[in-house]
Amino acid sequence: MNLVQKIEHWGDNHHPRWLDMLRILLGAAIFAKGISFVGDREAVAELFRQTHFQLSIWTAVHYVVFAHLVGGIFIVLGFQTRLAVLFQLPILIGAVFFVNITNGFSFLNSEFWLSVGVLLLLLLFLIAGSGKYSLDNMMNKPGYARDI
Repeated sequence: MNLVQKIEHWGDNHHPRWLDMLRILLGAAIFAKGISFVGDREAVAELFRQTHFQLSIWTAVHYVVFAHLVGGIFIVLGFQTRLAVLFQLPILIGAVFFVNITNGFSFLNSEFWLSVGVLLLLLLFLIAGSGKYSLDNMMNKPGYARDI
């Protein structure tokens, strides 16, 4: 058993139910942020311009919007949660270290602290997984029709 499998096994066996509710709220918040980005893509593009991001700005904006929308739904449903979290991590790392840090570590910088909180929750669910109330758990139960 390699390290990743050990972490997955530990996360699957030590998952309280309140953590499922937290996962659902986190996914809904990420999805809502994706919807807000759809409504104002120019503001997201401006964030990338401020960080002097070297990749095509519109490619990065579309990645962020798509990852937030699809990843948020996947996290809410508990479907491929660890994979959805992996797609969110570069976005949140960029938000914490490149976008929000320019305003400083002040307690008044609420966007920075929100980004740090979401990043920490994503890391938690990367380890803990989806939990009991998830599509992943439902599909792993005996009797689930896998060969349809």
